[in-house]
Amino acid sequence: MAFTRLELRCPRALDPRPSWTLGEVLTELDALEATRRATPPTPLKQQPEWASGGSARKKAFVMRIEEEDDTDEEDDNDNEAARALVTGARFSCNDLECSSFEESGDEIECGSTSYHLMEKRSIEKSILLELERDHHLKIQEEVRSKLSSLEVCHQNEIQRAISAFARLQKYAESRKEIDRRLDVQFQRKIAEVLDKHLSMVQRDHEQKSQIVERRIRDDAAVEEAKRREQSMKEEKIKQERARQEAEARQKATAKLAADAQKAAYEAAQKEAAEKEAAKSRAEAVSTSSQIPQNSVAHATMATSTEIKSELPGIKIYADSSALEAESRRRTLHDQVPSNIYLSKEYSRYDRQIGKSISKLMPTTDSVKARASELIKALDGQDCPRPIACRLFADKMISIVKSRNPTDKTFGKLAFACGYVMLLVTNQVPDAMDYLLAEFNKVCMYTVPKHLHALNAQARNTDYFRLIGYQEEDGKLQSTEKYLVNVVAYVKLYAAMVQTEIKGVRHPHGLAEGWKWLAMFLNTLPAIPATAFALHAFLKVAGFALHKKYGSQFMKILDVISRHFIPALKAQGSKVHPEAINNLQNYLNDKIYLEEPEGQYLAQQLLSKMFL
Repeated sequence: MAFTRLELRCPRALDPRPSWTLGEVLTELDALEATRRATPPTPLKQQPEWASGGSARKKAFVMRIEEEDDTDEEDDNDNEAARALVTGARFSCNDLECSSFEESGDEIECGSTSYHLMEKRSIEKSILLELERDHHLKIQEEVRSKLSSLEVCHQNEIQRAISAFARLQKYAESRKEIDRRLDVQFQRKIAEVLDKHLSMVQRDHEQKSQIVERRIRDDAAVEEAKRREQSMKEEKIKQERARQEAEARQKATAKLAADAQKAAYEAAQKEAAEKEAAKSRAEAVSTSSQIPQNSVAHATMATSTEIKSELPGIKIYADSSALEAESRRRTLHDQVPSNIYLSKEYSRYDRQIGKSISKLMPTTDSVKARASELIKALDGQDCPRPIACRLFADKMISIVKSRNPTDKTFGKLAFACGYVMLLVTNQVPDAMDYLLAEFNKVCMYTVPKHLHALNAQARNTDYFRLIGYQEEDGKLQSTEKYLVNVVAYVKLYAAMVQTEIKGVRHPHGLAEGWKWLAMFLNTLPAIPATAFALHAFLKVAGFALHKKYGSQFMKILDVISRHFIPALKAQGSKVHPEAINNLQNYLNDKIYLEEPEGQYLAQQLLSKMFL
């Protein structure tokens, strides 16, 4: 007998590993199921010989019974019949014990044919079959236990994942809430920082303005102290020179009185001639019947005699109080001859004042230095006060001619002039009347006043000279240059009016500017010249007026919007478009809320910082 090596049919790949995941186990089971379905089943036993095919399948199963009584012939017939009826397989029962059949009388002959009902197995195959079955059951049990453990682990993993996801959602919600709170807190901090920054900027701006005013005031006080100290030191010297100065003053007064008498004599002669000429022109004067008689008489008395005698047929637009003030200032101004600067005795003061004003720059240091020099010049003992004030007013107003009024820096220079005029007139109050008289002389809109020619005959060369046109090369300047000068003079006047220094009294401040604006809108007509003058005044002094008067100033602007501008537009093509556009842009853009450029002086020019 030969021995063969037996192996288990279960492949080693089916041995479950503890490290497998649930997905790997399911994949392996699916592969085994597919292999089982694709492969036909293998029998554990070998097929018997009768089931393997061959000649035995062709033979029929025959059971023979022999009887002694029958004849041979019948036996043959029976055999043929049996063969014809049944064809089958035979099986043998050799292993069965048939002792009982041997004892019986009827014996069945079955020794010659073998019938196999079941294949006979060996002990080794039986043992192998049992081992294989036990191993298969063991593997199934292990796989089931492993699957159950894997399912438990899988359920545990699912529960852990669900709990972890829930914790993650709670963490995300908490983070969102924290981020939202941080964002709100950050926005609040940004708003607080922005408010703090804006308040700091505003406070810094106020501090700067206060510092500038304080410096100017302190410098003025220091200069005043120095001046007083210097005056006390020079008091002894002045006492010694008192006799010489008194003689000089007597001479100057005598000369001034002689000049005044001469001027009065000439004025009397001119007035007599004007009265005679007035009688001949009574008809021309009667044409101005639109003006009330009392206002015409008052206006004629308030203005110079040249208006009444030389230019008849002129309508005067002005307030009576303004004309009275102009007449009073003009009388005071004309007491000093206009050509006094040609005198050898006073030409030195004229050059000194003109030199100081020509050096004026829009800086704090320059303003302080020029104001100190001018105050010292006006307080000089060698020059009478009226002459010094007249020279100061002429040189200060003539800055419009000496500088380019169309330059962008002229606005800053106008504010610097305003500071100088305030500081000087605060120490020398008489100088303000001379300044206002010079303003009224060069620009009638600073009164405010307007002279309107009623006919073409009145619109002659003398009329244009009277309203402020200047001569250039023997000819009158163009209307555009005239309007440029009007704007420059009004800007200079507005800069003086709106200038304020804390602790320094202004003899002609914002209250006078408010009064001027009211009289301007109440009395003057809406024409291009008045439109340009009004815009120049608002552009320079509008911010200060709005800051001080508030809602009342807004009412003034409403009057301009509802009455003055429509009256300009009603004149059609006669009005310069720029005059209307300037006022409309000023109201629409609310420029009165913006601080004008140059209102606060710089410490020094940048060009000097690099010298």
